[in-house]
Amino acid sequence: MSFKPLNDRVLIKRVDTEEKTAGGLFIPESAKEKPSKGEVIAVGSGRLLDNGTRVPLEVKKGDIVLFGKYAGTDIKIDGVEHLVMREEDILAVLA
Repeated sequence: MSFKPLNDRVLIKRVDTEEKTAGGLFIPESAKEKPSKGEVIAVGSGRLLDNGTRVPLEVKKGDIVLFGKYAGTDIKIDGVEHLVMREEDILAVLA
């Protein structure tokens, strides 16, 4: 399925977290939190200003980003969970 976010929205695939703690203990699935880090899969064309000009997004496909715990909307594409969120909900791009 092809998916193109509109305007200032971004499609993100969550990055899996570690299954062990620093001490070597395994974390069961029921105790894991959803990661707040992901990879940008697709970006929209940018935010449209009142005067009709479009501001391009700062993030690009392939960036690893941090976002808020409850940010975005969960969707499934080809059986894989993704998030759609506005660029303003992204907290940082990891270098």
